[in-house]
Amino acid sequence: MPELDIARESVAEQLKKGLRRLGKAVVVITAWHEGRRWAMTATAVSELSMDPPSLLVCVNKSASLHGPLTAGAPFCVNILHADQLAVSQTCAGQLKGEERFAEGRWGSGACGSPHLCDAQASFFCEYETHIEYGTHAVVIGAVKEVYISGDVDPLIYLDGGYARATRLSA
Repeated sequence: MPELDIARESVAEQLKKGLRRLGKAVVVITAWHEGRRWAMTATAVSELSMDPPSLLVCVNKSASLHGPLTAGAPFCVNILHADQLAVSQTCAGQLKGEERFAEGRWGSGACGSPHLCDAQASFFCEYETHIEYGTHAVVIGAVKEVYISGDVDPLIYLDGGYARATRLSA
């Protein structure tokens, strides 16, 4: 019986298996800090409030972007289009530093944060605060500007792989 098998696993392993069933939009979080660009692929991003407009991003303490974000760097959350798989893979961890900007067409916002010019949407944020929790930091950003581009067709991460959303109703 499958329920019995999962009961033998740690809660952390059960959580990982359960979260594989939660499809999430793939984003690249970018920042400008100490004279250089930073980028990281993520799915742990969410709207927080419409008043004031704000987002939260969850960043592993071992990620290179953790330092700049928790130090208060302005940042940008870029929602990737389904055709931007290569951008996601480039920013996912194997490449470091400036090499992460080798794929895609990048611009710079008024706050200096890099943004993917043809992302589904780019949310430019000013750092508000963060809290450390377990292995991650939850960073809250005040949204100051939003760029929107192209048709709605986000890159989705589901069950350990990439997917495309399909509309079921209007």
